[in-house]
Amino acid sequence: MVIKSLKLKNYRNYDLLDLTFDPKTNILYGDNAQGKTNILEALYLTGTTKSHRGTKDRDLIRFGCEESHLETIVNKNGIDFQIDMHLKKNSPKGIAINKIPIRRASELFGIVHFVFFSPEDLNIIKDGPSGRRRFIDLELSQLDKLYLSNLSNYNRIINQRNSLLKELYKQENLMETLDIWDLQLVEYGNKVMERREEFICQVNKIISDIHFKLTGGKEKISIVYEKSIGTLSLEQALKKNRERDIRMKSTSVGPHRDDLCFMAENLDIRKFGSQGQQRTAALSLKLSEIELVKKLINDTPILLLDDVLSELDKHRQNYLLDSIHNIQTVITCTGLDEFVNHRFSINKIFHVKNGKVAKEN
Repeated sequence: MVIKSLKLKNYRNYDLLDLTFDPKTNILYGDNAQGKTNILEALYLTGTTKSHRGTKDRDLIRFGCEESHLETIVNKNGIDFQIDMHLKKNSPKGIAINKIPIRRASELFGIVHFVFFSPEDLNIIKDGPSGRRRFIDLELSQLDKLYLSNLSNYNRIINQRNSLLKELYKQENLMETLDIWDLQLVEYGNKVMERREEFICQVNKIISDIHFKLTGGKEKISIVYEKSIGTLSLEQALKKNRERDIRMKSTSVGPHRDDLCFMAENLDIRKFGSQGQQRTAALSLKLSEIELVKKLINDTPILLLDDVLSELDKHRQNYLLDSIHNIQTVITCTGLDEFVNHRFSINKIFHVKNGKVAKEN
């Protein structure tokens, strides 16, 4: 699986852009705020329909323009797929595969698989649970269309339930409809939690050895999926917390409140690990993600590295660079020294400046 090309029109700070990528290593270098990350974001968007930054579609359109166009050509198993995406300020995005419009965004999944690694990912352990839930949801949504459907239904029902909770103090007669929403919440919530647990089990089979090597044989870690419902069933937990939910006008338990716990022996790294331990665990998680995706899709994902090397020490830089051979990689950085010093093989170099990209080799 490789990305062959990317074309942008009126996207972020790009008026027009036409890039052809090498099947191996591609470097985008330049000063900060020139548009390097925007290219990675555009690639990720055409594969997942979402910005890795969570940005709304209308805010991706170049300032002063009404719409934006992205085109990516992907080669998978010797077959080319052209993915076109139109972003419009006042209507939903349009997506076409090989110039045939698709009705649901989920039809896009499975064509291309990205693993995005940004400096923010190195803080996934120490930051709040929402980032850890976002990690698992973004990955599973690419891997499993059924999970994406169940998660979308669950989120829709949570929003409906929360709206109802806000209305109950005005209209108590609506109380009986709460049971209907709870039934649906339990149905989809259980499916989401079950798939997440399965995913974490798969990651645990990989992450321990990676982390052991990264720490020079000093530490092994495992991930625990922490449910907000504890040992109760989701149905029991909703009933137990109903009065509290009505009082707070919000749903207090369910997959939208769950978390991931990273354990080194008996130490909860989130709470008691040093910053170095937390960042190493985050790197182990991303490397495990790459290996797991390889196994599950029986192919190599495309790796997008957004200025991550500058955040790592030499040992971790070496480990990361050694781990990404034979994977198409698009890397952003401010300078090329770190690659030259590592004698790292670079296949294509682009210089990015003020929304213009020049090939240098």
